[in-house]
Amino acid sequence: MIHLKSNTPRWVISLNDLVISIISLAIAYLIRFDFSTNSEEILNEWHVLVKSLPLFILIKVIVFNAFQVQKGLVRYTSSEDLKRILLALTSCSLLFFFFGLLRKYFFDGYFLFPSSVLIMEYFVSFFLMLGTRFTVKLIYLESIKSKDAKERVLIYGAGISGLITKRTIENDVLISYSIIGYIDDNEKMRGTRLEGMKIFHTSELEKLIKEEGVTQLIIAIQNPDKENRKEVVDICLNHKVNVQQVPRPTSWINGEFSAKQINKIKIEDLLGRKPIVLSTDKIAKELNHKTILVTGAAGSIGSGIVEQIAHYQPKKIILFDQAESALYDLQNQLYLNYPELNFTVIIGDICNKERLNHLFSVYKPNYIFHAAAYKHVPLMEENPSEAVSTNVRGTQQLVDFALEYKVEKFIMISTDKAVNPTNVMGASKRIAEIYAQSKSGLGTKFITTRFGNVLGSNGSVIPLFQRQIDNGGPITVTDPNVTRFFMTIPEACQLVLEASSMGEGGEIFVFDMGDSVKIIDLAKKMIQLSGLELGKDIEIKYTGLRPGEKLYEEVLSDEEQTIPTHHPQILIAKIRAQNQHVLELIETLIEDKYDQNNLHLVKKMKEIVPEFISNNSEFSKLDKND
Repeated sequence: MIHLKSNTPRWVISLNDLVISIISLAIAYLIRFDFSTNSEEILNEWHVLVKSLPLFILIKVIVFNAFQVQKGLVRYTSSEDLKRILLALTSCSLLFFFFGLLRKYFFDGYFLFPSSVLIMEYFVSFFLMLGTRFTVKLIYLESIKSKDAKERVLIYGAGISGLITKRTIENDVLISYSIIGYIDDNEKMRGTRLEGMKIFHTSELEKLIKEEGVTQLIIAIQNPDKENRKEVVDICLNHKVNVQQVPRPTSWINGEFSAKQINKIKIEDLLGRKPIVLSTDKIAKELNHKTILVTGAAGSIGSGIVEQIAHYQPKKIILFDQAESALYDLQNQLYLNYPELNFTVIIGDICNKERLNHLFSVYKPNYIFHAAAYKHVPLMEENPSEAVSTNVRGTQQLVDFALEYKVEKFIMISTDKAVNPTNVMGASKRIAEIYAQSKSGLGTKFITTRFGNVLGSNGSVIPLFQRQIDNGGPITVTDPNVTRFFMTIPEACQLVLEASSMGEGGEIFVFDMGDSVKIIDLAKKMIQLSGLELGKDIEIKYTGLRPGEKLYEEVLSDEEQTIPTHHPQILIAKIRAQNQHVLELIETLIEDKYDQNNLHLVKKMKEIVPEFISNNSEFSKLDKND
């Protein structure tokens, strides 16, 4: 095997290029004479050529040095080298033509070279110079390629991104991949080739895995059909094929993609659904040039809403939260991603009435997106007074200030745990919903949005599972039968904006959460995506349902009906009307928010929300019939 691991001296490259030029000139003359001529013709042509040859060599040497043709490392020949060679040869040909005119009209009446020879020399030189460089490059790459056992790789996506992925892998000497071909969803591409690699249809994946011994699949499609991608990944995981993906071009370093950037596919990518189509014109009309207050702005949903609103050129966004560090991070992120965005960061607590009064009097918001809340079920089960203080009283104060300062719309972010609540957190959110709805028709339009678990949000199960996997396990699952609805942060925030634009006040919008997912299946898939094997590399441990936790989440209660909207993923819940007595009970609950007797406080919550039946909790005794 030839090893080319040291730099070739520049003079050797220059000499090689000069020799190639002379050989190219000779080939050009041979072609001109059709490789057949007599000695007399050759002698006559030589008498003309011998006077031109020194100038030919001199021009080649000067021009090649001027364009630094010899400077590029031959084993890393690139398009830039090609450009330099092309410019140098073009310049040489123009100079030959110019000096040929001088010789013709001021010296002996002959051109330096016949026009046909000039043209042929140009193309032959270009072909040979480029050919030698790429030959050296291929020999070098083969000489240093890893001799380890090669991964058998399929590239999912036969588009531009797939082609770039193939080229990047082939040029990376530190990885040992053998590319089998491409798979693509487009049936019309089946059987065709892209740079010599065959394109298969995705329906052939399972057959390819078995017959070709595929060990790795790289997803190179930037916007694949979610269902197709999920099916492809499931097939790979079932056959223990490692799945990786190419990041979006926006994350490529200096616009260039390297094999090191190929990373593992995330579970969030498999649970997301088809892109949501928004009524962007209507949303823009609603939010454009408006002052918008976002409570809980530093949280997962709050910050997601801020990012979505930023696209619609609001007059000002007020970021309100008590989490100082998270607000600081969000502030820096907005400075970086939205330099033109007008926003103000205010640290404060929605339970602080004086702070809220100052905020409303100074900024007079037109819209409120209320995302501030305590949301962790087990913690709120142990601290019902805080759930009432923040989720109920905090919401009450915001609602009252919204009416006082004539806010146009108030959008409350609620949860599916408010449906037939089995825990304090869900009940507190349901009570907040009731209070906000009761104020509809008094000026401000109060709108509630309800959805389930958000992928990647603070405290969600996926970051927890990932930390447990990174630590070697075990993964803790409460019950093998527990299921949850999931939605990505962008999906949830986009639907919130869509619902806010269509809301006229008093509605509870519920989102199509798709199919519920078994948490145990989620855990198993995350283990597979991490390249680990359940029972061998990592264990799953069942811990039992936590206080207040449900086996199955609901989006609508039994007493509620839904009506469709113009958006297929958004429905309106029709719920029973609340009487004045319930509102009086809420006022009493708020007054007793710091009641240290948890049983007494939760009993009042159950009076307000009769469907609140505690599950696996000390408060279950309150549900027993006397």
